[in-house]
Amino acid sequence: MRIKIIIYQWFFLLVLGSTNLQAQTVYENHRSEIYNYLGRMAQKGLIQFDDHIRPLSRVYIGACLDSLQQNKNQLSPIEKSELNFYLQEFKDQFDTDPAKATEKLNWFKKDANGRFRMATAIGKDASFYFDPTITGAQVGGTNKNYTTRSTGLRLWGRAGKRFAFQFAYQDVLLKGNGYDTTGVLGAETGYIRKDTTAFKTLNYSQFRGSISYSFKNGSIAIGQDHLLWGYGENGRTVLSDKAPAFPFIRLDYQLFPWLKFHYTHAWLNSRMIDSTNSYPSENGGIYGGDRILFVPKYFATHSIQIKAMKGLDISLGESIVYSDRMDAGYLIPVMFFKLYDNLSNNSDIRAGSNGQLFIMASSRNQIKNTHIYGTFFIDEIRQSTIFNRNKSRNQIGFNIGASVTDLFIPYLTAGFEYTRVNPFVYRNLYQAQNYTHQGFVMGDWMGNNFDRMIFTARYTPIPKLKLQMRYQVIRKGGSGTLADQYFAEPQPRFLFNQGPTQKEFFLRASYEWLNNLTFTGWYSNWNTTGKTWSLGVGYGL
Repeated sequence: MRIKIIIYQWFFLLVLGSTNLQAQTVYENHRSEIYNYLGRMAQKGLIQFDDHIRPLSRVYIGACLDSLQQNKNQLSPIEKSELNFYLQEFKDQFDTDPAKATEKLNWFKKDANGRFRMATAIGKDASFYFDPTITGAQVGGTNKNYTTRSTGLRLWGRAGKRFAFQFAYQDVLLKGNGYDTTGVLGAETGYIRKDTTAFKTLNYSQFRGSISYSFKNGSIAIGQDHLLWGYGENGRTVLSDKAPAFPFIRLDYQLFPWLKFHYTHAWLNSRMIDSTNSYPSENGGIYGGDRILFVPKYFATHSIQIKAMKGLDISLGESIVYSDRMDAGYLIPVMFFKLYDNLSNNSDIRAGSNGQLFIMASSRNQIKNTHIYGTFFIDEIRQSTIFNRNKSRNQIGFNIGASVTDLFIPYLTAGFEYTRVNPFVYRNLYQAQNYTHQGFVMGDWMGNNFDRMIFTARYTPIPKLKLQMRYQVIRKGGSGTLADQYFAEPQPRFLFNQGPTQKEFFLRASYEWLNNLTFTGWYSNWNTTGKTWSLGVGYGL
């Protein structure tokens, strides 16, 4: 009953707040190159671009591109060419203009912006877009020789004046030898392998989709997607895309020009069998004869972004991982999660949940053409003994980084970042409340008890050709035990049980010939595992 009351309150709040139209929300893939392009434009002070939370809506991205047109005379020829290219893709926020309405389904034609699409339909108050998604790549190197390919489809559109929808599905197949069968290694998104007897192949699926409702100064969506929070090179301390996409309810609201609010409630997978609620099935013992249920697991997070001054943003947030049953308290977007957890569970650690606090600062173009950022993540901290080496429990993580663009030559960006995550961060007393989804950490892909230095360089010599170089050094310690985490005094030192130092040299080149048709090649050389290379092509992602 309490959950129903909260949902009703949300509904009436949205209806009362929707007297003016906010264009509909369709989220753009968080890996799209458009984020790097607009981020660099913001770094040069040409636009304001709020991307510390991804994915963003296509309408917002289109509005940023429109804003950039106002400063078009400050762009280089390459930047102007790319601006026109991206406008072909994202200038569809006005597609419900009655003058464009045809109601007809068009196949294999360019739309009004010159963007070729498999299928489109534009109506008076609706729109529909469809494209297939196809990828293929060959991967080789030290003890590696396999192909990866995927097929799927992507469709999105708008219904009425406030609703939007999207659907993006891919089925992925890896065949050969040397691929990661677990999805744990590396920063790439983890996957859930399909149950199959074909052990010489790896098959899994990916899905992103949502239905959204837009109102004055904000939107609410229900769907499944990734959620990224903060900035980072090859990893994010708070929320990254290492874990697979999860179902969610998401609320974004712009209270003032200088203040934004974000809230998400998500349903996670604990991968823990609930033996109490699992039950035998009368199926003759097929597959063991039992109906298996997993321990329910949930995640809630909210944050505010404050524009302290031109170019300087401060963001503060909180999150909670809880299990066993859904709690209406975490459906209240403005709830103080940590306080509610203490009150509802009588401050008993055996009944409590796993809470986190985090803060981020981002400075763009306060120093010319420079982006400086830092994130501080608190999993657990004992305030009274924070500086006491023998009694402190500083289970924290942070990163700090900076980059400069147009360094020596136009469109050359060089950067540096340092990340450190202390022992036991992301881990909880109860496995079902670890900071994970489907067994993959939701923060930095390296987990805890590590640090990493990264040097990067990016260059665009001609429009749409992206060159990237990265050199990273990683030190990784052991995981320790729960007894170490909760009772050891002093706590195990940073990088205890350290393994070999890992170093990687990475090169990548990509060329987006047509909108969403990209040719990619990359080379990676780890001192610990050897060399890997890949050549591939993808369309529709």
